[in-house]
Amino acid sequence: MNVIVLLAVVAFLVALGFLPKKNILVWLAAWWVAAYVFFRWGIDPPLPTSILNMFMAILTLALLAYMSADSEHFELARTRTVRFLTDKRYTLPLIVLILLLPSLVALRVYFDVTQPPSPPASGRTIHPSPPPTISFRDTTINLTQDDNPYRMMETQNPEIYGAHIENGRRIYYENCVFCHGDDLAGNGLFAHGFDPIPANFRDATTIAMLQEAYIFWRIAKGGPGLPAESTPWKSAMPAWEDFLTAEEIWDVTLFLYDYTGHRPRAREHVE
Repeated sequence: MNVIVLLAVVAFLVALGFLPKKNILVWLAAWWVAAYVFFRWGIDPPLPTSILNMFMAILTLALLAYMSADSEHFELARTRTVRFLTDKRYTLPLIVLILLLPSLVALRVYFDVTQPPSPPASGRTIHPSPPPTISFRDTTINLTQDDNPYRMMETQNPEIYGAHIENGRRIYYENCVFCHGDDLAGNGLFAHGFDPIPANFRDATTIAMLQEAYIFWRIAKGGPGLPAESTPWKSAMPAWEDFLTAEEIWDVTLFLYDYTGHRPRAREHVE
């Protein structure tokens, strides 16, 4: 999170709270702009455009509901809007506004269409080399030696193994489905807000090529834990170690392999 942007937005809103709400429309617009600044530049890693647009749409509806909930505010906003649209004193600003809004939209579309694709500053690695060890809630996990502690249950106790898979299924559809998709194909609701889009786990070139410890690392550390050779990525995947236990991450890893029918890459023993 960008602390400087956060402090600036908080200071702005605190100052705004001391101002009288003589013009409710200006007051609501100021809140909208402050929220946009925070969501756009205050969060690191940055939010995908689709999620940012969704947040701003929800906020817009909330501000409109706030304005209409108070009859005095609503009447003041209605009166000022009608006056702006009908009073001859505002003819020139109204014409400017009518011409400016579609011009800005057209300009944005023009820049989006004509902007040439730019390659990353350096080669981007899809599957970066993992560090030897990671810290997970004060516990050190060795990514080169540790295995999924519940994988052995597949043959030793299938009933317990199945319970871990079902728990992983629950975790996936509560947390991961929105980006990685119902069928794990990387086509979730917010998938196209990422660059590149989330991995298609059903493809044989993704998790089938990786060891389970690698999957644990990428889930636990998320977008903020991407090494330098994997950037720039517009990834808003959170560090799930802040929300899930180690067992839950191992369980969802089991589910990924079980659902797709892939087997994790076997550990290579080097003499």
